[in-house]
Amino acid sequence: MTPQLIDHGPVTCLNVTGRGAPGGPEHVSAIQALYTVAAVMNVQAGPLEGRWWVEDERPYLEVSRDEWRWHLLLPLPDLPEPGTADAARETARVSGAAVDRVQVVTFTEGRCVELIHEGPYSEEHVSLKVMDDFMTEHGLVHNGLHHEVYLSAFDDPAPRTLLRQPVASSAGQELSGSR
Repeated sequence: MTPQLIDHGPVTCLNVTGRGAPGGPEHVSAIQALYTVAAVMNVQAGPLEGRWWVEDERPYLEVSRDEWRWHLLLPLPDLPEPGTADAARETARVSGAAVDRVQVVTFTEGRCVELIHEGPYSEEHVSLKVMDDFMTEHGLVHNGLHHEVYLSAFDDPAPRTLLRQPVASSAGQELSGSR
């Protein structure tokens, strides 16, 4: 379990922003909305991703999961033509999914520490500690939202998740090791 330092350029995604526990009603509704709009757009979107944060002074694991905030993302292969997502939302509205919340966004994370976590989500804290230790060893600090790429289905008994943390150098140390 060795973290890697990787640069990420701009990514365009379908996005829904929300708050609540993973697997809770709002989270599940957002996932359904993303996949519904992607299907109407007839695009082969990438794996589901999530960017997570809390608006609290306490460490996130001490905050109730109902208070977690997130951007759920489906990466798109190409930037859609203007109006495509609007038309897809309008067409998909009859599905009953919360499609009005789906937006097209582009973001860039830049330099990131990544690690593939294999196992239950409840054990991610072990992998996150490995990433934090790597960051400390390399003079790096958090510089953006915690990011997860779900490489397997949520109900998989042995899930695989790519954990990603945007970083910056602390105190002007030189970053190296990019792929």
